[in-house]
Amino acid sequence: MSASPGGSAPLIFTMGHEEVVIRRRYEVLSIINDILVAIWFLVGSILFFSEATTYAGTWLFVLGSVELLVRPMIRLARRVHLQRLPDARGGATEAGPDF
Repeated sequence: MSASPGGSAPLIFTMGHEEVVIRRRYEVLSIINDILVAIWFLVGSILFFSEATTYAGTWLFVLGSVELLVRPMIRLARRVHLQRLPDARGGATEAGPDF
C-alpha cells in the first residue's frame, strides 16, 4: 500500500453485505424522520400566521419535537443492531460513525 501525498496511508474499511444493508436502512429511516421534522415545523409556522389556526400549529410543533426525539432513538437502534452482527473473526462489528 502506498502512502498518500500528505504522508498518511489511506483508510480502508471492509463491511459485509448484511452490515451495508442495515446501515442503508437506518440511514433511510433517519432521512425520512428529518423530512417529517421539517414538514411539521414548516406547516406549524405557517399556521401561526392566523390566530384561528394557532392551536393546530402548536400541535404540529409538538409533533415535530417528538420527531426530534426519534432521531437519536434511530441512531441508538442502528448502533445496537450493528454491534450484534458477528464480524469475520467471530466477534461483534464496530458500529462505525453516526450519520
